[in-house]
Amino acid sequence: MSQEQPRRPQGGADPIKYGDVFDVSGKLQAEPIMPQDTATMQAAENMVLGQTRKGGITAVMQSAAEVNVQTGAVKPGQVSHVVRDQGMTISQANIGGRRVVSEAVGGQVVGGYVQPAVDTGKPGGALNRDAITIGEALEASALSAGDKPMEHSDAAAIQAAEVRATGNNETVPGGIASLAQAAGTRNTRTAADEDKTKLADVLMVVRTFLPGDKAVTREDADRMIVAEMRNKIEVTTTSGGVAESMAVAARLNQHK
Repeated sequence: MSQEQPRRPQGGADPIKYGDVFDVSGKLQAEPIMPQDTATMQAAENMVLGQTRKGGITAVMQSAAEVNVQTGAVKPGQVSHVVRDQGMTISQANIGGRRVVSEAVGGQVVGGYVQPAVDTGKPGGALNRDAITIGEALEASALSAGDKPMEHSDAAAIQAAEVRATGNNETVPGGIASLAQAAGTRNTRTAADEDKTKLADVLMVVRTFLPGDKAVTREDADRMIVAEMRNKIEVTTTSGGVAESMAVAARLNQHK
């Protein structure tokens, strides 16, 4: 499947659409590529593939979304109707000694590639799992929104994640939620953003401080979305943050 580099709209009026970049049809063809679409695909790649592939689908979408924002065709943080309603999926299979990966938006494949097959028999291997866990989704948010200063809304979502992962309604002393809450409080007393504790500073050590783990479900994601929104003045979730990473993980687990 051929992929073209996004072209800047003439006159700043028309946004770059999925049909301008990918071989798609129907409603998706006319749908503008939104900033939040890129964040969702990046989170999905990080969780399923362990990284964002250089020059891959996320990179192409990000270029298009950035042009759309710069020209005023779309607003930062917007998500397309197709992604909001139908989501994104990343599937992979070992065929003839090779790993075949395909990425889809709204059920339509927008790209894929083939690599030598990975040994999935080793415990803990990147592909040796039936579903994405809460701990893995937290680590993915550290990659997608790691530079964001920790706020009370983030800490609330992380606390909800710890509760759902461990089944314990009490905050674990010295656990990941405790660290997040302390960072959020400390940041409220710190003036300069560069001196504040970032999401990545806490979430990159999730597996060390999370005493339990489980596959992310839709109910888990909903609890974290509510927790984050209740503690945010704007009553929204952070792009690529804890709640949105959990929502992406839940959707991917449902497809699995």
